[in-house]
Amino acid sequence: MPHATTDIAAEFGPDFRDELDRLFALRRDVRRFRTDPIDADLLDTILHRAELSPSVGNSQPWRWVEVRSPRCRGQIRENFARSNADALDGYDGERARLYAGLKLAGLHDAPVHLAVFTDHELPQGHGLGRATMPETLDYSTVAAVTALWLAARSHGVGVGWVSILDAAAAHRTLEVPDTWSLTAYLCLGYPETITDVPELERVGWQERTDPGARRFSR
Repeated sequence: MPHATTDIAAEFGPDFRDELDRLFALRRDVRRFRTDPIDADLLDTILHRAELSPSVGNSQPWRWVEVRSPRCRGQIRENFARSNADALDGYDGERARLYAGLKLAGLHDAPVHLAVFTDHELPQGHGLGRATMPETLDYSTVAAVTALWLAARSHGVGVGWVSILDAAAAHRTLEVPDTWSLTAYLCLGYPETITDVPELERVGWQERTDPGARRFSR
């Protein structure tokens, strides 16, 4: 029988909460990786922690695809290069200069590439909770990515989310089922440096804004 507790707060003390706050602060999007390999058992541990993530209807729609082959990795890098050039064309002036100087992907150095898909036609969960909001399947996968990110960071592993990709082309490269859609392409590896300040803030792309500006009452 699963263990039940009547006092959840008592399970975690102030020292743990301080450590958790530190983990959140250091969960940065990593763009610069060392090439040291990640032990396979450690990667399994990180993925197992991500599997504890909540999902709509307990559907667990995420699908993890470790991209290992040189062919697939090469095509993903070419995909990024094309998409990045197209994105640069959308900027001009100082913003274009800043964009051109950003290191936006760790695709060359990160030892682990993980494509994360959402299965949109899975029977698991029996449709519970997604009849009116089918996008909650994708949200569930994003929640699993967040859990993976925190688990990885707790083991000293950094994660970078590569969003500058043609998702349809990536889907063809990885030859996954038609019912799967790409939610995230992640690079995992040990970061060159550790900081609690986002790189985009450090280079002047976008500062953190006041959290109060994003809270509302009705």
